[in-house]
Amino acid sequence: MKRTGRDTGAARAISGRYDGGRCEPSRRQAASKPDPTPMSEATLAPGLYLVATPIGNLGDVTLRGLAVLRGVDRIFCEDTRVTARLLARYDISAPLDLYHDHNAERARPAILAALRRGERVALVSDAGTPLISDPGYKLVQAAIAENLPVTAIPGPSAALTALILSGLPPGVFLFAGFLPPRRAARRHALERWSALDASLVFFEGTPRLAGCLADMAELLGDRPAAVARELTKLHEEIRRGRLADLAAYYREAGPPRGEAVIVVGPPRGRDHAAVDSRLRAALASLSMRDAVATVAAETGLPRSELYRRALAIRGEKE
Repeated sequence: MKRTGRDTGAARAISGRYDGGRCEPSRRQAASKPDPTPMSEATLAPGLYLVATPIGNLGDVTLRGLAVLRGVDRIFCEDTRVTARLLARYDISAPLDLYHDHNAERARPAILAALRRGERVALVSDAGTPLISDPGYKLVQAAIAENLPVTAIPGPSAALTALILSGLPPGVFLFAGFLPPRRAARRHALERWSALDASLVFFEGTPRLAGCLADMAELLGDRPAAVARELTKLHEEIRRGRLADLAAYYREAGPPRGEAVIVVGPPRGRDHAAVDSRLRAALASLSMRDAVATVAAETGLPRSELYRRALAIRGEKE
């Protein structure tokens, strides 16, 4: 993804400018040229700053991210213990407050009030980019609704890191976050994405990893995939293979530590005539269930899709 426009630390509704060493919000379009004033020499403008933080290696924080964290009045985070380690590494002493799923309804009004008073507030997650499978969306939505200045300080993202390391097509992809923990809901969600012509990116807790991969192999087809763990850390692991093979590996090896990112390649091109021919031949001697299972094993296509086609074929005879 390309980003144009100047690299500024100003939180604003649209764009900003530097004036006398202060980052001021502005409503006019910014010119596509570097700022003349270095970030470290500027005073941050009031507003909400969404700051991406490292996903494992603390050295991955950006220079602009550090400058913003040093310059804000308060930092809101999911877990003060996690964020405190990052701040201690870079000798940053800004006050920490909590903003997470369990206190967001209470904390949001206080943050909005601080923004109305002209304070400079940063929102960070424990790891990666705020709002991406993390709290913050309703806060940003509320700030925008009041025309309060908001800007993002981009940086690490586990989803994008896993995608570019997977070896799978990155041109068109869907990031679906965490799948539902219950199997029935998870399978229903996977069926929604089965026909999408794109790579699919998911977060998953490792205790559910083997079962999730097995459901993916059945419902999406036995596509090429990758499981990424411990990204940017010393023991980073990217395991690549077919979904069924990956499911078998983690079923035998047991759940690894931490959380995983699963990247699934797009579906193969469909030769519908050839698939229907296989189904007709199988249905001539097998039950629908066995015919679908046989063709799924032969083609790697999702059983849900084959079952729909088998129903259509059987309906032609009635």
